[in-house]
Amino acid sequence: MLCYLSATEAHALMSRRELSPVELLTAVIDRAEVTEPRINAFTERLYESAMEQAKAAEAAYLNGTARPLEGIPVAIKEEQPIEGRTHEEGSLLLQGVIAEVTHPVVTRITQAGGIVHARTTTPEFSCAGFTHSRLWGVTRNPWNLDYSPGGSSGGSGASLAAGTSLLATGSDIGGSIRIPASFCGVVGFKPPFGRVPALPPFNLDQYCHDGPMARTVADVALLQNVIAGPHPWDVASIRPKLELPPLTGDVRGMRIALSMTLGDYLVEPDVVAGTLAAAEALRAAGAIVEEVELPWTRAQIMAAADAHFAGIFGAGIRELAIEHADLLSDYTRRFADTEPELSFYQGMELEGLIYRPLGELLERFDALLCPTTAVPAFPAEHDGGPLPIKGEPGDYMLGVMTIPFNIASRCPVLSVPSGLAAGGVPTGVQIVGRTYDDVTVFQVAACLEAALPGIGRPAVP
Repeated sequence: MLCYLSATEAHALMSRRELSPVELLTAVIDRAEVTEPRINAFTERLYESAMEQAKAAEAAYLNGTARPLEGIPVAIKEEQPIEGRTHEEGSLLLQGVIAEVTHPVVTRITQAGGIVHARTTTPEFSCAGFTHSRLWGVTRNPWNLDYSPGGSSGGSGASLAAGTSLLATGSDIGGSIRIPASFCGVVGFKPPFGRVPALPPFNLDQYCHDGPMARTVADVALLQNVIAGPHPWDVASIRPKLELPPLTGDVRGMRIALSMTLGDYLVEPDVVAGTLAAAEALRAAGAIVEEVELPWTRAQIMAAADAHFAGIFGAGIRELAIEHADLLSDYTRRFADTEPELSFYQGMELEGLIYRPLGELLERFDALLCPTTAVPAFPAEHDGGPLPIKGEPGDYMLGVMTIPFNIASRCPVLSVPSGLAAGGVPTGVQIVGRTYDDVTVFQVAACLEAALPGIGRPAVP
């Protein structure tokens, strides 16, 4: 199916004039018309303007002026605004609000020839690890409609898995790129803080990262090279731009640390099996993989995260909740009402204590391998309340293992598929690099992608 081509394959075929951008976009749109009634990954379809761009892309390939993303259909997370279009963030409170600015990531994608054909769903204000809202309804996992695609970039993850986009954007404040990547069997990259420009005020929040999602590691690298680099609107954006080189997947002689639990996370058996398979694949490829212990606790991680969210992200939502609680989803109000155990300052102190053993570990190892999530997926309509993990009830976010690396925000992290769970949904592993060492993370991911058996395509017709 053309809609399941990788972006790199599609670009090569179009460069050789063996595929038309119009033909590719038509296949993606036709696929969306079949799957969207069940998946509900899109908030907005931009098919008419996209088709005009596809026709222009045909001319660019014919006259030799094709750009890196020329003619590639890209789904944009609705959280990332586009001037003149709605910017509702899944909230009845913002229904009909029109954006006055375009996110730098979107601008760079369109300048590189990418075709924005759709915008993707999020939970309200992107404040949850699942994707449903009172405004847009429930987004479902293409692998099993009873399950969530994760969140908050769940629409992007579901679209990629369903074959309704070749590339997609996400954002990640506590795992919002990596959770959907794991649940949907795709690849997602949390860049280190400042690598990809963002908009104020959250460009100054070190937990916040905009990043690329795709079905292959090479496609994620392609999109990352387009969106990365300094930007005049973002004082935190880093100079000079890092350009990822071609990926060889050569890990011979690398030292990889393996942690199954990141301290005391409870990890379900299917996730353990996928992570061990990834570790064995790296060993077979010539890496030295050594299991390690980290002195973290789930309580410690969540205490630091709660203090941070309450002081920054939660504060903005809390202001809205005071006057408009009746318009907000239950999980949004719950997020706004969370009372942290620690002050913001105490949370920063704890963040430093959390990073230290990881930093010391990464002085001895080239990267860390661990599960992306402790569970294969959440129920599609989970409301953000307690969720049992291995029979132990607790906060549903204890089912994900991504937040430590928002605390360690300068560490690049890639999530790649590791297998399939009994429920028919994928599992994933995270590859965590030293601060700002994006290249090593991508090389390890490329190795894993080549070495592990593929998981195929989801069952959704």
